[in-house]
Amino acid sequence: MPERETDVPEVARIASDLIRFDTSNYGGGRANGEREAAEYVGAYLEQLGLDADYYEPVERRTNVCARVPGRDRDKPALILHGHLDVVPAVAEDWSVAPFAGEIRDGILWGRGAVDMKDMDAMILTAVADVLRAGEQPERDVIVTFFADEENGGVEGSARVVADRPEWFAGATEAISEVGGYSIAVGDRRAYLLQVGEKALIWIKLVARGRAGHGSGLHPDNAVTRLAQAVAALGRTEWPIRLTDTTSKLLAGLAEITGDDAGDPDALALRTGAASSFIRSTLRTTTNPTGLTAGYKHNVIPDRAEALIDVRVLPGTEQAALADIRRIVGDGVDIEIVHQDIGLEVPFSGDLVDAMVAQLGRHDPGVPVVPYLMGGGTDNKALSTLGISGYGFAPLRLPADLDFTGMFHGVDERVPVDALEFGRRVLADLLRTY
Repeated sequence: MPERETDVPEVARIASDLIRFDTSNYGGGRANGEREAAEYVGAYLEQLGLDADYYEPVERRTNVCARVPGRDRDKPALILHGHLDVVPAVAEDWSVAPFAGEIRDGILWGRGAVDMKDMDAMILTAVADVLRAGEQPERDVIVTFFADEENGGVEGSARVVADRPEWFAGATEAISEVGGYSIAVGDRRAYLLQVGEKALIWIKLVARGRAGHGSGLHPDNAVTRLAQAVAALGRTEWPIRLTDTTSKLLAGLAEITGDDAGDPDALALRTGAASSFIRSTLRTTTNPTGLTAGYKHNVIPDRAEALIDVRVLPGTEQAALADIRRIVGDGVDIEIVHQDIGLEVPFSGDLVDAMVAQLGRHDPGVPVVPYLMGGGTDNKALSTLGISGYGFAPLRLPADLDFTGMFHGVDERVPVDALEFGRRVLADLLRTY
């Protein structure tokens, strides 16, 4: 049964409230907008005595920021950031209404429960824990919520970094989504700390042919040509290529399981529900995501298009594009719709040590291993200011919950006690780092 609001901790209530704002982002500039969610977040920050600053480069695409003064203002500032948009949800596919923010049997359901209104709520309540106790964080903390992350940050972090760099004055490091959560490795629990992101290349394949009647003998068919290229690219088995991060990941998994690290795929499979997520970090991926062609059943079109989501290891972008051109063959053009950089920072240093220490304090004896995320975050935009970004949304999760499979999936959900865990970990990190 849905829980009464009085029975629900603040972090879950805020996450639920944020889910109720339908901030669906369809891409290509089509979005419901983040304005109401940003105003909600800004009002919460102002209730804590902070000054919220808004930036709306395009109507309704609202970004918001506040700076929390630290005890030692000579130390570089730390950015805590999230995004307020979500990918669309088809209600008929879900077991619950995707924008109801329902809490049932200790679980929060809804679009954004995983990506990433859960972390948004954890950031807000962690800051509140510190300030309400009459304390300050160790250093200045810059709390920022971006628009448009699900479209590559075009109207969000990219615009903010270009037009409002003063928001991040004095900052050298940032923390955001898709890391710090637990996975099952065999019969043990481990935490993934994200220290890198694959590069993003969204491409469009365009095939051209001769228009004609659908009943004719017609070898110059754009749809056929495109279909062959899409199938060839989508079925390509890209080779494993390790980076410093993924080498350390595999070494950590081998130590946990006692297995040989010589077979990366087999070792990744020991992570159960997270294995698909992790295996994608070991290689290039080229996934077809959209098709457009034709306008009538008996008319052969002269043009057909396909969208391909390409994710490559940092530094391999040009080589991957050359391979893609070879795979799709002649007669199909490749257009780059959007491209963003890859990232990789060391699994070492004071911030990494502090994050690992807090996980160890709140879940003693559980190992933490680094990983390179297959997707991307707003850390890419911040990196252009020389800011090192990490994924650290700490969640202690049940072993049987396919958390990584719910990113952009159906029935997104997260346990309320995992949100409480994350709030406590983040608050203690702010107090000590």
